[in-house]
Amino acid sequence: MMFKLYLIGFIPLLVIAVITWMLSLWKQDVSIVDSVWSVFFVAAAACFGMNLPFLGPRGIILFILLGLWAVRLSAFITWRNWGHPEDTRYQVIRHNNEPNFAWKSLYLVFILQAILAWIVSAPLLVILASPMPLQWSDYLGIVLMLFGLGFESLADWQLAHFKAKPNNKGLVMDGGLWRYTRHPNYFGEFCVWWGFFLMAIASGVWATIISPLLMSYLLIKVSGVPMLEKDIVQRRPTYRDYVTRTPSFFPGRPKN
Repeated sequence: MMFKLYLIGFIPLLVIAVITWMLSLWKQDVSIVDSVWSVFFVAAAACFGMNLPFLGPRGIILFILLGLWAVRLSAFITWRNWGHPEDTRYQVIRHNNEPNFAWKSLYLVFILQAILAWIVSAPLLVILASPMPLQWSDYLGIVLMLFGLGFESLADWQLAHFKAKPNNKGLVMDGGLWRYTRHPNYFGEFCVWWGFFLMAIASGVWATIISPLLMSYLLIKVSGVPMLEKDIVQRRPTYRDYVTRTPSFFPGRPKN
């Protein structure tokens, strides 16, 4: 029953991926997929919830937390990218997969992200389906998730405020949370998904650890830190010094 419902949860994600891909053909910009990344999870959770016979307190709390996270992330990314050309990361992917990238992007970008989101969404189903009362791990997970949400929100606000000042054009943000980690927004995401996992283990389904492990791997080793820092030194030469004195991912004391 649970696995069948988990499979059904992929359907809305696939629909969203195809619709967004069609919109990207019109805009000639596949980076719009970033704006719907969090929407994938809301769609999966909604599908899970509608097909379950009940929704307990844990499920209600999950929808509130997930909604806060998704609305903030989607709204921020849409606002940040509005009026700008395609993100440089996707421009590289486009260049490396020509000709016919417009069609290839359906599976290289949109369906791939839908699949990744579907895998990561596993704890959401377990949390929604659990009939158990709240446990200590739930409270710990809620605290960790809210900490991560607050951490990434503050980091994004600090960076946006920094970039809004004309005198900072071309400079590297190394104040606030960015003084202690080069990627505080990614670290916040890390905390969010480990928080959801802690809520899921109250039901004893430890297999959902694949979700935070996959998300951590993507953030630290694949689409997060490595992709963002691949050519940033060429665009901002002072970033090289920033790298030598600032922890990459997990916050720590900066080197003088």
